[in-house]
Amino acid sequence: MIERIAVFGATGDLTARYLLPALAALRAAGHLGDRFRLIGASREGWDGDRFREWAAGQLDRHGQAFPAEARNAVAAFADYRQADVTDAADVARVVAGEDPVAVYLALPPALFPHAVTALHDAGLPAGSRIVLEKPFGEDLDSARELNRLLADLVPEEAVFRVDHFLAMTTVQNVLGSRLANRVLEPLWNSTHIAEVEIVWDETLALEGRAGYYDTVGALKDMVQNHLLQLLCLVAMEPPITLGERDLRDRKVDVLRSVRLLTDHDVVHRTRRARYTSGRIGDHAVPAYVDEEGVDPRRRTETFAEVELELDSWRWSGTTFRLRSGKALGRDRKEVAVRFRSVPHLPFGHEGQALPNVLRFQLEPEGLTLDLTGIGSSAQTLTPLSLTARMEPPALPAYGRLLLDVMKGDPALSIRGDEAEEAWRVLAPVLRGWESDLVPMREYPAGSDGPAPRPDEAGQRRSDLLYAEGLPDDAP
Repeated sequence: MIERIAVFGATGDLTARYLLPALAALRAAGHLGDRFRLIGASREGWDGDRFREWAAGQLDRHGQAFPAEARNAVAAFADYRQADVTDAADVARVVAGEDPVAVYLALPPALFPHAVTALHDAGLPAGSRIVLEKPFGEDLDSARELNRLLADLVPEEAVFRVDHFLAMTTVQNVLGSRLANRVLEPLWNSTHIAEVEIVWDETLALEGRAGYYDTVGALKDMVQNHLLQLLCLVAMEPPITLGERDLRDRKVDVLRSVRLLTDHDVVHRTRRARYTSGRIGDHAVPAYVDEEGVDPRRRTETFAEVELELDSWRWSGTTFRLRSGKALGRDRKEVAVRFRSVPHLPFGHEGQALPNVLRFQLEPEGLTLDLTGIGSSAQTLTPLSLTARMEPPALPAYGRLLLDVMKGDPALSIRGDEAEEAWRVLAPVLRGWESDLVPMREYPAGSDGPAPRPDEAGQRRSDLLYAEGLPDDAP
């Protein structure tokens, strides 16, 4: 097991909010011994004492769920090197040593090729591993080039393209619910399922992340990686095992089966928008274009939606809708599996049976099954919901991923061909949006997002009825 992690971009938000607390969780769970070392590297002119002081402050802020001993140990493990990640000599000073090191590139994707080239020139100890945050490249061509550079540096099994969504309890439970319950798997196909909606709507606005977000946008930041990964877990064929080869082979099969969108499809099956000024609760939110650090000329979207279909025996005829938006009026983070309606209702005209929906809530984590039941009389139908809450995970998502990196288990990382296939799926959307085939719409901060197309209105109403528990004839 690797006992040394070098983080490039160590003074950024990712390290503060996720990596440091994840290490504290691993220490508290007994996975990090006293020999473990964290080397932070960045352009900041800090020394080890300054970095340890900063790390201790961030752990007190973001890692309060973990014991003080674990937080203090992680801060004590830390050291710092000022380094330019594109300079091989600087990189060599960070990774120097005989023991293998896990190199974590907590960097913007545009820097990945330069950092990997510098690592190649610097050399890595035998058995070292490379960790890259999503998105993996900026388009299909850059993903292919990045994979070529990585292949010249370390074996594919030593490359960890991490996506923390894959380590979330509810995401793992998508597979558990499907594959461990006989009542579900026979229904898990287009004969019974009309639509799968994969949604990450959040009330959070830009929150000072313009330096990263304005160069990426919702499509690349969320849909191309997180939401496509969820699509893979929902739609994949049952793997022989959950080992890295079987699991990742089946995920690649799903991406390969996605029908590529034509220009006509891009116009009619995708939406993009960005928020204008508004209010979220008691908080006034400026328009996206007025946020500090945003360049309006980039025309970056804060809302993206794509409808996909799979050309496969299991899923032909089912729509998969992937959607993510910022600064919306309510958080909705879930995978909603919507079943087809029953063929006949013998209940007269009092009430209506809405489609059954199985919801995997991602944050907070839980599971809900929306049903229709009998109301006050035998002729009255009413919505019912069965809800289960997940047990708190033993490790946070980033803790699980870091442990996999140190142990060398790549099952939950993205394989090189999988990363390329994900870009292939969205390449027509990127081209269409760059050519302005789809207008940039707007929505007020704190709203439900851009107005749906006419053909979506009924579906959106069905969602609201179930979410709010209202009768079908509610105003």
